[in-house]
Amino acid sequence: MFTGIIEEVGEIRQMRHGRDSYVISVGCRKVLEGTRVGDSIAVNGVCLTVTSLDGGGFTADVMPESVHRTSLEELSAKSRVNLERAMPADGRFGGHIVSGHVDGVGQVADIRQDDNAVWYTVAAPDNLLRYVVEKGSVALDGISLTVAAVDAAGFRVSVIPHTRQETALAWRRVGSRVNVECDILAKYVEKLLGYGAPAAAGGQAGTPANAGRESRITEEFLRMHGF
Repeated sequence: MFTGIIEEVGEIRQMRHGRDSYVISVGCRKVLEGTRVGDSIAVNGVCLTVTSLDGGGFTADVMPESVHRTSLEELSAKSRVNLERAMPADGRFGGHIVSGHVDGVGQVADIRQDDNAVWYTVAAPDNLLRYVVEKGSVALDGISLTVAAVDAAGFRVSVIPHTRQETALAWRRVGSRVNVECDILAKYVEKLLGYGAPAAAGGQAGTPANAGRESRITEEFLRMHGF
């Protein structure tokens, strides 16, 4: 579990290609403190397991699912990446709940200066936008950000100078692809309401397992339980 508060910007030292996978080597300093083999580090928002350590960085395996779901395959030597260690139980929760399980990839459609802030517009497909709400939270390349506006094509976030300077956003340009992780709460609420459930046994793909059954999750039920 992560918070979306980036600890360090690392640099890719090497990307070793497998058939559909990678071994990634990341140069860094701060996130090595207290880290052991087997620990989790989010790299551009993707939770990876440390497989080896040295004085100047770590390596991790990137499985095919992560390659296909994220923008990690576009990295190369010298690429800058956002890094965050898994949240300690006694740590401060400065961002929002970030699992490190990326939902998909968006694309930077516009970057605009607004006094001391910078607006980033991110184009995203419908299967991501359904979970993005104005004033809700979203993780872009692992950075916890507040959604300022949403439309049918994408969403916008306003980034303060500190966030831009302390993360790899400073290296993103119009056309850059970014990893998007939506707020996990929205996905669980959708599941409880019966939408997007896996196909029932013998049913057609995309058919909810509880199709034909009336959901017991009502507006009144959600209100009673604090939603």
